[in-house]
Amino acid sequence: MADFFLYLSLFLIWFMLFYHVFLMFGGYRYFLQHPEIKEAWDEHPGEMPSVSILIPAHNEEMVIQDTIESMIQLKYPKDKLEVIVVNDNSSDATGMILDDYARKFAFIKPVHTKPPHGGKGKSGALNQGLKHSTGEIIAVYDADNTPEPEAIYNLVLGLNNDKKAGAIVGKFRVLNAKQNLLTRFINIETLTFQWLAQAGRWSWFKMTTIPGTNFAIRRSILEELGGWDEKALSEDTELSFRVYNLGYHIRFFPSAITWEQEPENLKVWWKQRTRWARGNEYVIGKFLFRPSQINNKKVPVDLFYFLFIYLLFFGGIIISHSIFVANLFFDLDLSIGNVAIILLVTGFLMFIAEVWLALSFEKNQLTFKNALIAILMYFVYSQLWVILVACATFLEVKRVIFKQDVQWYKTQRFEQSGGK
Repeated sequence: MADFFLYLSLFLIWFMLFYHVFLMFGGYRYFLQHPEIKEAWDEHPGEMPSVSILIPAHNEEMVIQDTIESMIQLKYPKDKLEVIVVNDNSSDATGMILDDYARKFAFIKPVHTKPPHGGKGKSGALNQGLKHSTGEIIAVYDADNTPEPEAIYNLVLGLNNDKKAGAIVGKFRVLNAKQNLLTRFINIETLTFQWLAQAGRWSWFKMTTIPGTNFAIRRSILEELGGWDEKALSEDTELSFRVYNLGYHIRFFPSAITWEQEPENLKVWWKQRTRWARGNEYVIGKFLFRPSQINNKKVPVDLFYFLFIYLLFFGGIIISHSIFVANLFFDLDLSIGNVAIILLVTGFLMFIAEVWLALSFEKNQLTFKNALIAILMYFVYSQLWVILVACATFLEVKRVIFKQDVQWYKTQRFEQSGGK
């Protein structure tokens, strides 16, 4: 019996490894193609539509000034741009900072919310911002983001040249990547995810998942969908599925770049990633058990991807780890023997190869130091993820069984000390 479960776990793990190798080839292909696409689109940018940038902000006095300054530097016609910052029931100086900027710049428009309409979380703040917006295109940035000057232009460029795209997703970089070992792990994870999952899935399947920041979506789509789901902790993933349902695709366009602050300690990281995991599990449950809501073939493809990560692949890791530990204390009479060791070592080498390749796509990222950190990441950061998903799954199942309200956690910010 132990042999059966070990073979099953190895199959699940290797299935995901091979899938990620497949995605990486797609990501590499798109990395080579993208410069030509960008050059061709720049020659025919089309008419620049009006854009509303929504920035949800709750107690963001530590970072909001840098974010607004980056909005002022955007290379986009200011007469077609409005920056709507939703001061969502803040108790610090966020509102005063915003009002001060609004007096100086007409395109900066604060929206101050209080309960019962305020303080409900990011989705609620975005819906409030949408009500006050006028742009044909809606872009979203988190309050700790500093987009590069051409970010909005590039997002709009993608929508102008790809009429089938319901949304365009840019690339985000880690502002405080060099702060400590944790932020270095996150930086590597971020770059690998974008070139492996985002670029790879776009290259092969014309699919990309909307992130929480640095994306633009057509206003008509948001209005048709009724805005953001306020019960979703991962409002970005949930919105992606509904955009697919309307028959649009979501395009990854890495020329649109923003820089964002990442958690600098494990406590903040744990809370943030637990929210992400629970949010994605909510989306899985919402669409998996309500097939009538699925109107496009891309939804089940993406649903299977998330289901595999959070159930099958995760389950395979738990099973293999459990058998390994149990075999230390009890003789399970495993027949696979040295083959299992060879597979585990090969899997580790595949992981490292994928990460190093992804880092090579970014200037000055495939360094000797980052190469060593990627190795350490496999044994530390990746194993923390397994524990985190287990805890997040327990909390989400508990919430569903006891019909508990969704509790939103806003990621804690830190004093800016890291540079680009």
